[in-house]
Amino acid sequence: MNDKVMVLPEVRFGYGFIPPEFLPEGKDEYYLRNIQNKKDPGSYRHLKEEEIALLEQNLNTSPCWDDVLVSDPFDPSLIKNSEFYGLVRIGSMARQIVSFHDFSVPVGITNSRIVSCDIGDSCAILDCSYLSHYILDHHVIIYRIGEMQTTNHAKFGSGILKDGEDPEVLTTMDIMNEAGGRTVRPFDGMLPSDAYLWGTYRDDDALMKIFETLTDKTCDARRGYYGFVGQQSVIKSCDTVKDVWVGEGAYIKGANKLKNLRLRSTLAEPIQIGEGVELVNGIIGAGSRVFYGCKAIRFIMGDNCNLKYGARLIHSFLGDNSTVSCCELLSNLIFGGHEQHHNNSFLIASMIMGQSNMAAGANIGSNHNSRGNDGEMVAGRGFWPALSSTLKYDCKFASYVLIAKGNYPHELNIPLPFSLLGSDAKEGRRVVMPAYWWMYNLYALERNSYKYRKRDKRKVIRQQIETDYLAPDTVNEIFTACDLLCEWVGINYNRTRPTSQERSDLITQGRNLITTKPSEVQSMQMYVWELENSNEPVEVLKTVEAYQAYQQMLRYYAVKTLSEYCTTHEITISEFQQAHDAVLEPWLNIGGQLVPEYRFEALRDGLKEGSINSWDEVHNAYAYWFSLYEEDKALHALATLLKVLGCSEINQGQWEQVVDEVATIRLEIENQVFKTKEKDFNNRFRFSTYRTVEERDVVLGSLDDNPFIQESKQITEQVLSQIRQVRFS
Repeated sequence: MNDKVMVLPEVRFGYGFIPPEFLPEGKDEYYLRNIQNKKDPGSYRHLKEEEIALLEQNLNTSPCWDDVLVSDPFDPSLIKNSEFYGLVRIGSMARQIVSFHDFSVPVGITNSRIVSCDIGDSCAILDCSYLSHYILDHHVIIYRIGEMQTTNHAKFGSGILKDGEDPEVLTTMDIMNEAGGRTVRPFDGMLPSDAYLWGTYRDDDALMKIFETLTDKTCDARRGYYGFVGQQSVIKSCDTVKDVWVGEGAYIKGANKLKNLRLRSTLAEPIQIGEGVELVNGIIGAGSRVFYGCKAIRFIMGDNCNLKYGARLIHSFLGDNSTVSCCELLSNLIFGGHEQHHNNSFLIASMIMGQSNMAAGANIGSNHNSRGNDGEMVAGRGFWPALSSTLKYDCKFASYVLIAKGNYPHELNIPLPFSLLGSDAKEGRRVVMPAYWWMYNLYALERNSYKYRKRDKRKVIRQQIETDYLAPDTVNEIFTACDLLCEWVGINYNRTRPTSQERSDLITQGRNLITTKPSEVQSMQMYVWELENSNEPVEVLKTVEAYQAYQQMLRYYAVKTLSEYCTTHEITISEFQQAHDAVLEPWLNIGGQLVPEYRFEALRDGLKEGSINSWDEVHNAYAYWFSLYEEDKALHALATLLKVLGCSEINQGQWEQVVDEVATIRLEIENQVFKTKEKDFNNRFRFSTYRTVEERDVVLGSLDDNPFIQESKQITEQVLSQIRQVRFS
């Protein structure tokens, strides 16, 4: 083959950025830049002859100096050994220093090649080999960059098509399922709630088409938008930055490759990106940080997230306030508050509804212990698989299911919240203890809500997240669990499997046995066949104790929630009861925000009727839901209490009695929180690593000074004050 060097005719760099067929009639290729740039184009002027002479004396070149415009004040001596092509507009430039923390450089342009850019006031561009089609806001530092450019079809992480593009290039995310059956299109401002609705209601064709239409509206299909770097941002020592939109105050250092991204950084919540990072086709929320060799492709990170130490995030939505390091996440939808810190764990094809923690060696993925790649897992809030636990897909877990270390070779459906799931290797059988958290680990349960509140550092809350472990979603699960426990008692007592018509009678019989003959039920071995897809039954432990614990939880939630609402709004329990018809409604966890199902159905109807026409309006609906959440939750608490007490209306005597019960429960919670932590301090083996008690207290802190124990005492005082302060009538 005879290779030849192709010599192109002379062109003016920058022109031809947008193919002529995509330019509106009468517009040049810079019309979108003028729309994007905050600075009035009229504030720029042409260079003076003496300025051009000084620029050339400083080894600067341009094929057409008429295309280089500047703003006053302008000091040409601050530009050295640089090349300019196309229309370049430079903001005011004087002898001064621009700094980011302890990194300070002089304002100006040195050793750089600039193609068709707008540069804001007091910017510093040093050793930038290629900077093309970008708008830099004021006080930006660009330092030692290999390539930084924007293409004419840049979409900055959004899943839309530009004019004339092949649909094959559309950016999508295969959340929840590797096979792509729940694919969504990312867009600027997308929330976990949006991804949940889009990924879940796939059987509603009309709704899916509406979501496609709303997403198309989020981004202009015209070609020619320029890249942007917000004020006071720093980009230094990076190899490739291509089609990246950077918000204000961002700090990017040492990244290998950044491509097709939107960084929603703000001065109040800056984004930081560190060394060795490679990010492609993604959106990163405000206040988030990505460090130390991470790889992320086709992803969304929520606000205040951390991705570090070589983590891999692919085809996944990571909710707000999450921290992921070392591990691999593929095809997931994860609500806020996810923790996963270990290199030998992975999470694939799942929907995790928040406040979750993945331990080392937890291998949870669709095609790693099953035949297909289209399996899925759904886990409610508080999902905690333990060390070296493996699951076979498909699986579903209620909220706050703790999975003990072990191999789980069959599909599972565990509808019992706050339970402990274990594997009895000797018997080849799984065992489950309902309400385990409440009975044996109140410290962890209470601390779970506490720590996720404390870790929420978001300045602007776009996605509302419920962190209390007792809320309408978990309470409804408790009611379901209580009925199941009663049904299983009836089945095991009668030694028969029921028909659907007999289920109600079995629940009634089981409830009577639990309440009137608890010792007889405790002596029974409880086997259930519907929790695991195998020939062996699952053994249910401590049925009576679990049922009683669930009843305590229901009472505690109902009285605490009602008292809090009535105290805040200065009304009596009787007034609230008379003003509302309390019905126990089904609730949904939509992206971490809890809402009665009927409110979502109203949103769905509004979308189909055309009264809601944008994602912004959908987000306004979420905000409206949250404005009603306190009242909706109180109404749910009232319905809960009515069902627990078995009456249609609460009288004063019943209220006073249940208040006394809840006061006792709250004091016991505080006591158990203290005792659980005290066990650690009294553990002689844990003490063995310390020379003295004083050394231990310096390292671990003293028991009395534990911040969570102090918080628990304050919560007790607050709860007791509220439930005793509120008047019944």
